[in-house]
Amino acid sequence: MNKSTWEKVFEYASMPVHGTLSRKLRKGLKIQINEGKVYEGAVLFLGEDFLRVTEKSGTESINTYYDWEKLLCVRTIGQTEE
Repeated sequence: MNKSTWEKVFEYASMPVHGTLSRKLRKGLKIQINEGKVYEGAVLFLGEDFLRVTEKSGTESINTYYDWEKLLCVRTIGQTEE
């Protein structure tokens, strides 16, 4: 997949954070990147050369960076309606 396709996946899974270029995951939605960690409540930054995922852990802010060209798969996880 190319960068524009990945951007659409992340745009679907998130919504803009007012006044910034960042996007927050939609409520109740989680993502998993490259079969790695599952992120919940994270903030995404869709940069030109990279994807940044920011998560909070207590008093710390943890940033994880992904190279667009190294993305292999993205999984979105959400509740189903029955």
